[in-house]
Amino acid sequence: MYRARLTILGCGSAVPTITNNPSGQVLEMCNKQFLIDCGEGVQNTMRQMALRTARLYTIFISHLHGDHCFGLPGLISTWGMMNRTQDLHIFAHKDLETLMRPILDYHCAHLPFEVIFHHIDPRRKNIIFDDRTVQVSTIPLRHSVPTCGFLFEEKARNRHIIKAKIDELHIPYAAIPDIQQGADWTTEDGRLIPNAELTLPPKQPFRYAYCSDTGYKPAIVPQIQGVDVLFHESTYLEEQRDAADRYQHSTAKQAAKIAAKADVGQLIIGHFSARVLDQQRFLAEAKEVFPNVTLAEDRKVFDFE
Repeated sequence: MYRARLTILGCGSAVPTITNNPSGQVLEMCNKQFLIDCGEGVQNTMRQMALRTARLYTIFISHLHGDHCFGLPGLISTWGMMNRTQDLHIFAHKDLETLMRPILDYHCAHLPFEVIFHHIDPRRKNIIFDDRTVQVSTIPLRHSVPTCGFLFEEKARNRHIIKAKIDELHIPYAAIPDIQQGADWTTEDGRLIPNAELTLPPKQPFRYAYCSDTGYKPAIVPQIQGVDVLFHESTYLEEQRDAADRYQHSTAKQAAKIAAKADVGQLIIGHFSARVLDQQRFLAEAKEVFPNVTLAEDRKVFDFE
């Protein structure tokens, strides 16, 4: 059973190609689904993959370039025709609501669910989503329009009960929640049983960082330090460095440098320029700096244990 699953719906840049849609991916963790960016064609890929979205009620948009948000009106309209009733929460720059409301009012006037926009400031690091199991923070990036990535962090779980020890000491059920939180236990004859003898530590919380369109920005390293998985845009190769600097994107080597500096567990690169036909070149370039790197591919599914 996976702890988290990442489904790539699109890993290309602004111009769609035969193999790559624009940006979009679904992250599943803690029994929730999060749609991250929604470029044109995202809903088609969802349908082709028979991706069930019953637990998808939050969308995070990194910035307002069309290849990251043009898929929203169609997706929302389709969900309306499918009689979705779960409210939809969209986290994005405030201008997205300004742009989307007229479209929704005209084309989706009778949706059976509410579309709720949560305005975020991409230039600042903030917690924008926080519930019992998951916290999401913005990662300010460097691009030609206000842009941020997103850090998804599983909250610490309770310690694991050693059932045999609980049975041996006849510890009542009502005491279990406190013990899972780290409490010791005192027996009827006054013996103190340390929590370490009653429980096992939980797994380290899973952390996923999504860094969309951005120029090389080492300042993000402290925020993503040690994440289990980093997705970092790699629009260009080093031989196209001038274009990367001009349009504030990263090369594959620069993405790998960020991964190495942050000591991440795994790097996934994507947002590939349509000008580079052989995407294995991105992989080769990144591996010169950081060995544990994988190419994103449309319809590829990553399971993280």
